[in-house]
Amino acid sequence: MLIELKDIHKIYKVGVERIHALDGVSLQMAANEYIAIMGPSGSGKSTLMNLLGCLDRPTSGLYMLNGKNVSRCGGAALARVRNEQIGFVFQSFELMPRLSALKNVELPLIYSPTGGWGSRRRRARKVLERVGLAGRARHRPNQLSGGEKQRVAIARALIANPSILLADEPTGNLDSKTSEDIMALFDKLHGEGQTIVIVTHEESIARHARRVILMRDGMICSDTRNEHGECN
Repeated sequence: MLIELKDIHKIYKVGVERIHALDGVSLQMAANEYIAIMGPSGSGKSTLMNLLGCLDRPTSGLYMLNGKNVSRCGGAALARVRNEQIGFVFQSFELMPRLSALKNVELPLIYSPTGGWGSRRRRARKVLERVGLAGRARHRPNQLSGGEKQRVAIARALIANPSILLADEPTGNLDSKTSEDIMALFDKLHGEGQTIVIVTHEESIARHARRVILMRDGMICSDTRNEHGECN
């Protein structure tokens, strides 16, 4: 099993108030799953995404990733897990404005212990080609469309061959046609074997996934599977 969560709680203290952002969440995710996490504002879906991405640690409970207990890893250990096993795609792209698309994609490899400059450059070119941007490698973000920026962000997330690709509202800043193009790319990546988890509030986006998890009040209220990628 790629991911296993057991009785995960996340509590934030705001003054004297204790906010239960996650309240006993348990779930499993296998390799090559394609999952959408949905829920209203405050449902806990973003907190769950942060925990899955090792951006935060649970207050209590167990998180196993690829057989390793990451629930209580320190900051340095979590950083290594993020760099080696997790790829992130954000709504706002988070690209470095002064760097070309190629150099933006290379960034995660700067911290890799293996491979020199030439190896990084070859890998970046290959992954840009994989997302359909081989001809835009030298362009900076301000020279790219919104959809192209998101493709660069996806390429950057893929560069280290992550175990899981986490996408937080990846079409939130895109028009409907471009959104469908980006989702078609996610569909293609899943078909190639990539594990994908998308947080979204849009049912049209969630329909692309093979499994839809609905959250409310910090808990999972439904977990639906559909092999045809349609949300029931």
